[in-house]
Amino acid sequence: MSEILWQPSPERIRTTRMDQFRRFINDRHGVQLNDYPALHQWSIDQRPDFWQAIVTFFEVQFRSPPSAVLIEDAEMPSAQWFPGASLNFAEHLLRRRDDHPAVVAISEDGQREQLTYAELAAHVAGLQDSLRAAGVGSGDRVAACMPNTWQTLVGMLATTSLGAIWSCSSPDFGTQGVIDRFGQIEPKVLITCAGYRYAGKTIDQSAKLNEILERLPSLEQLIIVPYARPHACVEDYQTQARVALWNDFYQPGGEPAFVAVPFDHPLYILYSSGTTGVPKCIIHGTGGVLLTHLKEHGLHADISREDCLFYYTTCGWMMWNWLVSVLAIGATAVLYDGSPFHPGPERLIDLIDAEKISVFGTSPKFLATLEKAGLQPRLSHDLSSLKGLISTGSPLSPQSYDYVYREIKAELCLSSMSGGTDIVSCFVIGNPVLPVRRGEMQCKSLAMAIEVWDDQGQPLLEEKGELVCTRHFPAMPIGLWNDPDQKKLRASYFSQFPGVWAQGDYAEQRANGSLLIHGRSDAVLNPGGVRIGTAEIYRQVEKVPQVLESLAIGQHWQDDVRVVLFVRLDDGIELDEALEQQIRQVIRANTTPRHVPAKILAVSDIPRTISGKIVELAVRNVVHGEPVKNTDALANPEALAQFRDRPELA
Repeated sequence: MSEILWQPSPERIRTTRMDQFRRFINDRHGVQLNDYPALHQWSIDQRPDFWQAIVTFFEVQFRSPPSAVLIEDAEMPSAQWFPGASLNFAEHLLRRRDDHPAVVAISEDGQREQLTYAELAAHVAGLQDSLRAAGVGSGDRVAACMPNTWQTLVGMLATTSLGAIWSCSSPDFGTQGVIDRFGQIEPKVLITCAGYRYAGKTIDQSAKLNEILERLPSLEQLIIVPYARPHACVEDYQTQARVALWNDFYQPGGEPAFVAVPFDHPLYILYSSGTTGVPKCIIHGTGGVLLTHLKEHGLHADISREDCLFYYTTCGWMMWNWLVSVLAIGATAVLYDGSPFHPGPERLIDLIDAEKISVFGTSPKFLATLEKAGLQPRLSHDLSSLKGLISTGSPLSPQSYDYVYREIKAELCLSSMSGGTDIVSCFVIGNPVLPVRRGEMQCKSLAMAIEVWDDQGQPLLEEKGELVCTRHFPAMPIGLWNDPDQKKLRASYFSQFPGVWAQGDYAEQRANGSLLIHGRSDAVLNPGGVRIGTAEIYRQVEKVPQVLESLAIGQHWQDDVRVVLFVRLDDGIELDEALEQQIRQVIRANTTPRHVPAKILAVSDIPRTISGKIVELAVRNVVHGEPVKNTDALANPEALAQFRDRPELA
């Protein structure tokens, strides 16, 4: 059993909203749920009562009442959640009109802008009026290619207040990446920036934007935010659509109106990574996103009105959608735009003290980079406001758990989470009432009927298999774009085990209730018929100080599969025989001989998606001489060249 690195005190447990909710359930339903496992089991067995309790506990307001909580058939997908209910998403995020900070937006160059809840509502009211005048109504698509600024948030709230559908990408997507996404959904309005900043550089968007505009014939209105290019003008852009600068398009003021829509009305369109083809356009419903994010923020992250949530994300990653939902709690959202390491590696840590951040969200790569840089935030910073640290995007290594508790803060709930764009939420999540065990994700999220199955659909314990969800949940996508008969939806999530959700995560459930994610199941290595998750190898390689990061694939070889490991080394380090032996020894000592790579090769860069995930499948295709269908989804597509035609792999 893994070592416990943090344990909440009984006093801390009593003050958490998770424990308040448990007591609320006991009182309301006359039950005796004494701990989290009991609460979780009840939330699975009594899903209608659970989700109604979330509505009541977080004071969700329906304009028209539901006729039921859940109507479902025996097999997924067939759920109707809260049929007959109507509500508005933006209305719940803008319930308050006070001077409490709603959003703090900080740019890489140090500019800081703050909007109170009253000011945010005034901006939304003004933009809403202008969008309505531009013809935006219920079901229309408003797309944005924007940095992580308050204007992006105002755009989302004004769009969804009208019952229109919001879809966003970040400005670092290439022309084809944007068209692959927005070309499918045919937006009526596009909000974009004239330029953006990253790592001390200002990038002009004009030429790329004109290429995009040529290929979006549905567009009726273009709104340009001069961000990073204050002298931008409408004449810079060639399009048949109307063009306006952000400050000319609307004036803040007045009171926003909110269009009531059905519970399952489309709210967001998010996109799969698109590294194996054109991205899937995943449609998320209004009520499902609202209730699920209230559960995750309010209970699992223990966020309340006085808290401040930060997550390092672009607007093209689901964690942006997750971050801004915290407004429904009444807390403060901190948005940061730019490089997390500019001008130095302590940049985001500085924000914790400056903004009194209580829950800080990041990625395993960020924490590993801090450790490699030798940072000791517990000595250089106060961090007294910090009570939770969240990591997602890929599994967090045991070494990073050690680093957080040794060098950041000992009294802290460290939550490694796993879910995805497919559900814009989490299956496996943190919990302020449970211990944190080294290298393990704390628990299954409430009302998520998670199991790990073998290929025959039998549940596994302490063994690796496919992560599945066996019961309906409100954050399940309501569909895929241009998929009226749900064929693509069923093929994407319900084909491996008919009637059961499986999105391709290779996982392991521990007897203590915690879980491990071992990587994507489509990237699982299979030497000699033994399934190996790539994360199992990465966890060991990260122990080798000379290695900055690594990527493993299975290469077809002599009627079998052999493991090939690519490593990016620290500056000035050569991959010699001694280092190869060191890497192999660490892997062999902590896993099995099957995990030891047949080949270890040095590369100068590891290809990643724009949201920072390494792309084993794209590298595997390159190594096997197969095409990579969509390099525009990559942040650094040029990195693929060094994996092609390697003589060592012939």
